[in-house]
Amino acid sequence: MQELEPAVQEKINQWLQGSYDGNTKKQIQQLLDDKAYNDLTDAFYRDLEFGTGGLRGIMGPGSNRVNKYTIGTATQGLSNYLKKAYPNEQIKVAIAHDSRNNSDFFAKTAADVFSANGIHVYFFKALRPTPELSYAIRQLGCKSGVMLTASHNPKEYNGYKAYGDDGGQFVSPADTEVMNEVSAIKNIDEVKFTRVEENVELIGEEIDEKYLKDILSLSVSKEAIQHQKNLKIVYSPIHGTGITLVPKALAEFGFENVILVDEQATPDGNFPTVVYPNPEEKEALTLALKKAKETDADLVLATDPDADRVGIAIKNDQNEWILMNGNQTGSLLLNYLMTAWEESGKLTGKEYVVKTVVTTYLIDKIAASKNINCYNTLTGFKYIGQLITELLGKETFIGGGEESYGYLIGEFSRDKDAVVSSAFIAEMTAFYKDKGSSLYEALVEMYLQYGLYKEKLISITKKGKSGAEEIKAMIEKFRTTPPTTLGGSKVVVLKDYEKGIETDLNSGKTSKLDFPKSDVLQFITEDGSIISARPSGTEPKIKFYCSVNGPLESKEAYRQADQQLENKIDTIMKDLNV
Repeated sequence: MQELEPAVQEKINQWLQGSYDGNTKKQIQQLLDDKAYNDLTDAFYRDLEFGTGGLRGIMGPGSNRVNKYTIGTATQGLSNYLKKAYPNEQIKVAIAHDSRNNSDFFAKTAADVFSANGIHVYFFKALRPTPELSYAIRQLGCKSGVMLTASHNPKEYNGYKAYGDDGGQFVSPADTEVMNEVSAIKNIDEVKFTRVEENVELIGEEIDEKYLKDILSLSVSKEAIQHQKNLKIVYSPIHGTGITLVPKALAEFGFENVILVDEQATPDGNFPTVVYPNPEEKEALTLALKKAKETDADLVLATDPDADRVGIAIKNDQNEWILMNGNQTGSLLLNYLMTAWEESGKLTGKEYVVKTVVTTYLIDKIAASKNINCYNTLTGFKYIGQLITELLGKETFIGGGEESYGYLIGEFSRDKDAVVSSAFIAEMTAFYKDKGSSLYEALVEMYLQYGLYKEKLISITKKGKSGAEEIKAMIEKFRTTPPTTLGGSKVVVLKDYEKGIETDLNSGKTSKLDFPKSDVLQFITEDGSIISARPSGTEPKIKFYCSVNGPLESKEAYRQADQQLENKIDTIMKDLNV
């Protein structure tokens, strides 16, 4: 790039001339002096927006970066929204942060702005998991809450998750109203940064105790845990907030043999032992798997930096450690919960589970077999949280989840919860071990009963402004000229969640999709394969979710059948030119 676009230059000038601190201006001037026009364009070509996961981006100076001013502007906009939504009320909010670099500073910035706007702030005095923040909002009667985190993103990132009064992330129309209030702030001088100390109240251990007591009340296999209390569980918080609550939750449930991965037990925003602090990545579990082999463990658990997602590893029938993907863990966990409810006579016909449209349809099949409702939502756990709130008192939520390693059991939180999920994955392991089985055997048994389902996620990253344009062009091409066959099977249905239309490609008939608008396309083939394409709301990525299935005739046929489905996915991706 030879020069800056006028709109970008204008935004840069605003920052150089406005009420920004000297260090910020110095960094921007240095980039100008270095003619780092690509970096400057990426930093200033737009304002950071709320996506499916709130505000998230690379830290640094600029309107498209996470810094004191974008955090402050978001908080001022949220404050303005809350004051309009709840006039003449004492508004309370809760704030927590994870272990990322600057998360504590950004949390303090948010507290400063809320307090300056006359809002009472419950401020976690040390790092805490995202689900505990969600829990605290409801416990403390807050109208909103903020979590400072960028979840599993690389160390350069940080972010800001905004929550409503139900403890769930904002959904329509509130999310748009908050965004409008944020974008209405045209000058940094409109942001009130001067803290009012009496409006900030520190919280911590008292919330921990309530939360742990509540999630323990959900346990359904206490006897199995008592028998298997020495189950060897290797746990890694991957330098994140999970260390504050996951070991305590496992202990409360009755597990006495939890082995920490010491090298990853200390919170550290540089995530020094991993490339990505993401339990979806095999590399992030390297140290945990090493510890599991050394100790001959029964289960490996690893949570991401804000402890809302959990990855697991189990031993197969040849005593080899294998990583489970999010669909496998979610299916096993919900199958266990639904079966436990069924066996204990707790099913009344009003229970339900919930998942997203890109999560395995094996869960739908299991639920149907037990006459349990299975609801599907758009991608983003906020939609699952919204449904739980809508059905509160009408139907009973057993559990839910999404393929990206996020699950929730019980109605205490409204966001995915790696603390309660870790406890229940351990409980499930104890349950099967008590029956002389293993999670691996339970997985294969589930496939024998309901069919073998295999899913794969392929992500394509396109960075910067040009990358965002490429992703937009790619999804539009699929929308206007959908593939006719995928994996040797005819595409028979196209679901366009942006247009809200489902099209039967054989007859040309269309019907309405009862979902909020979202830039997601789904292709369904004659043989039951489901392929979804979706640009990420929080990262410069387009994601392809591929789900295929087939019968499993015997345990012995599992590996071969699994490989055949793997080959089918590869063929489908080639057909999509991905």
